[in-house]
Amino acid sequence: MSENGVEVQRGQQEPAEEAGIRFPKLGWIVLLGIALLASLAASVALGSVSIPPGSLFRALTFSGNADPVHIAVLWDLRLPRAVLAALVGAALASAGVAFQALFRNALADPFVVGASSGAALGATLALTLGFSTGWAGLGPLPLAAFCGAIVAVLCALALAETGSNSSMASLLLAGTALSTMLSAIVSFLLLWANQPWFQAFNWLLGSFSGRDWSYVRLAAPYLAVCYITLQLMSRPLDALTAGDDVARSLGLSVRTARFVIIGAATMAASVAVAFSGIIGFVGLIAPHIARLLFGASHRVLLPTSALLGAILLVWADLAARTLLAPVEVPIGIVTAFLGGPFFLYLLKAKGGRLT
Repeated sequence: MSENGVEVQRGQQEPAEEAGIRFPKLGWIVLLGIALLASLAASVALGSVSIPPGSLFRALTFSGNADPVHIAVLWDLRLPRAVLAALVGAALASAGVAFQALFRNALADPFVVGASSGAALGATLALTLGFSTGWAGLGPLPLAAFCGAIVAVLCALALAETGSNSSMASLLLAGTALSTMLSAIVSFLLLWANQPWFQAFNWLLGSFSGRDWSYVRLAAPYLAVCYITLQLMSRPLDALTAGDDVARSLGLSVRTARFVIIGAATMAASVAVAFSGIIGFVGLIAPHIARLLFGASHRVLLPTSALLGAILLVWADLAARTLLAPVEVPIGIVTAFLGGPFFLYLLKAKGGRLT
């Protein structure tokens, strides 16, 4: 049968789908969805002002005896922030799945390949230079972030494939060098533009502080389109993971598939950076946990990774605003504490291999 130009034989696809725990995949997705809802409930209930379960329900439903303070805290402060964290976590995890398949590298994610730093540079240029022109329905900030991210990803890919047979090591070196250089440029621009250092520091390390429903309304359409595109490309992602020669033998137009997947994954990462700053390692942790539990088929890997990424970032955001309360820790510090050791483990255990 054929989907997105790829003819996949039953015998080639079944082992990937059966590599995870033997349990109906839809059941796992439903359980993860429930876990995400529970995580959102915990995130909006906990903090400097705790909201008991009964009061939380009344505030959510605007019951007549609901506490006005709880309603304000829930709807104006915590819920939009938690929803945006879930959207960004799902976007980064989905992008991580796509980059790992494209580069056939277990260590690839938006942060490692330079997409996050490129998006940060694009967004910073838009802010400091007063860029105000959108295109094709994209606002100026997401558009600038996308342009920066796509240039960074293409540079990392070109550097990784130039003059070396060890593309895994080359990708890591190219991505690390690009990220360091682009982050330095971003820091210089923020200082040059006289941005308040604390605000710049928070943005460079990621933060959802002060995010309201306007951020959710702006980010959600872009991220939904990116996720749907990647989900529709799940069979091509399966084929690309096996290598370009295998993908071509299955009838896939490799160039077209790479163009679509890179565009969708890079847009997801750039929109996440534009609205939350640079948050690393979510696109590394969530896909590997999902691959371990549910197998390597991208038809299942993408939704489970997105849900795990959303759950991870909702809890990371809760930790960021409660660990040192009333001081808020940039969320990138929390994810780095989790992702750094995880990255080193994968580097030692797998050396960049997906399997």
